[in-house]
Amino acid sequence: MTESSQRNNPDSGSGVKTLGKRGGGDPGTRGRTTIADGVVEKIAGMAARDVVGVHAMGSGLSRTFGAVRDRVPGGGKSVTRGVKAEVGESQAALDLEIVVDYGVAISDVARDVRENVVAAVERMTGLEVVEVNIAVSDVKLPDEEDDEDESEQRVQ
Repeated sequence: MTESSQRNNPDSGSGVKTLGKRGGGDPGTRGRTTIADGVVEKIAGMAARDVVGVHAMGSGLSRTFGAVRDRVPGGGKSVTRGVKAEVGESQAALDLEIVVDYGVAISDVARDVRENVVAAVERMTGLEVVEVNIAVSDVKLPDEEDDEDESEQRVQ
């Protein structure tokens, strides 16, 4: 090989390859982002609670335990009560358990919850929500007291 051809092809004969530009393209695409199930559960729980007709989240038992936990100092309210998420690399599936107010159309509330949850989770995480399963575990009657209110009135 002549001297001029070696200058034009830096890899020739030396066994060392010349790397191109450092980096690797757009900085926003370097690395990996993972989203925990709990993050998606919080987003979905907040979105579901925003829907008119949703009185509470979770079954009676989980709400009772939640009411006790809420009173423990540092316990705080559980946004994820009644929400279970399965998160993959690019998709998420959600199961929600809700209590609806008496007199609302359950099918309309369920549809609105699905729409709100899907929009919030997809917008905030970029994950595709493949399904939102909703279980209605109770109906809040107008003359029923809330589990949380009942406990607060007993102790003054």
